[in-house]
Amino acid sequence: MNHPQTVLLLPGQGAQRERMAAGLYGVHKEFTAAMTDFFDALGPEGDRLAAQWLRPAPNPRLGEAHIAQPLLLGVGFALGRAVSASHAPPGLLLGHSVGELAAACLAGVFRQADLGRLAAARTRVLGDDGRGGMLAVATPLSGLPLDMYPVVVAAVNGPRQTVLAGPLDALEHVDGLLRAAGHTTLRLRSDRAFHSPSMAGAARRLAHEVAALRPAPARSPLISTRTALPLLDRQAVDATFWADQLALPVRYWPALSSLLDASGTDPGLLLLDADPSRSLSAPARRHPAVRAGTTRVVPLLAPPRSTGGPADAEIFEQAVESIEEAITRNTRAVSRR
Repeated sequence: MNHPQTVLLLPGQGAQRERMAAGLYGVHKEFTAAMTDFFDALGPEGDRLAAQWLRPAPNPRLGEAHIAQPLLLGVGFALGRAVSASHAPPGLLLGHSVGELAAACLAGVFRQADLGRLAAARTRVLGDDGRGGMLAVATPLSGLPLDMYPVVVAAVNGPRQTVLAGPLDALEHVDGLLRAAGHTTLRLRSDRAFHSPSMAGAARRLAHEVAALRPAPARSPLISTRTALPLLDRQAVDATFWADQLALPVRYWPALSSLLDASGTDPGLLLLDADPSRSLSAPARRHPAVRAGTTRVVPLLAPPRSTGGPADAEIFEQAVESIEEAITRNTRAVSRR
């Protein structure tokens, strides 16, 4: 069918919010079932994780990797299931950091029954590796200091959105240099320097855990933010490909911009942003395809101050209606041709 292709954007570390998407829990059948199964699969740890998820703000522990990482994985997967049940499976999946693992689960690379095992493994292998933090900088790569070692570029999130990672003392030093140079910075909620070489040991340990899950070729199209290209079958079944993601930079903007560059004419895309802060779609809003209206941005959750309450269900239903309206419009346009 010739209609705007839905692209589900799933967030990673730093995007977690108190009670994120909890307003759908007990309201949306498929979302509730997916989250319940996820927590059940984690046993007693699932009960503790659920309590942290449902705790109102402020919750300083939400910056701890062993809490944020599994929650982002579980919520991302559950939102994908909710979208699929309410309309149809997304045409494309694009996940940032641990959001890419959620996308892989939705695509069938990992079985739903193994979602809990994957979350537990990714948390278990961390140990003391990568202790540090992450820093968002409103500047392109070319605007960064040439010598930041041991701080490294952890993610390219937009034309002027870069994330750095490293030990806290070094990160604070670089933060001071950037602010003195007039750059805007923001510390992300993370107690680890994800996507930096300091995570290499954890990545090696994770490879053994992932291999035991026997990943399969994806059944749905997935654009990898590790390569900024469509996921290949040989990559999907390679445990090291998924494990090394911990220590390698996230190429989110190159992945998303390649889709936007190809969507300049009708029917365009519908970008479904699963981040309450809308950060995943923020860099796309200045792209010509979005400014021209051929590609549209549709939030799935209420903004941070409202997420976790009734507004989540309201925003989600509006998103479903937007998808259905876009499909109807394009189906009529095709019939008139």
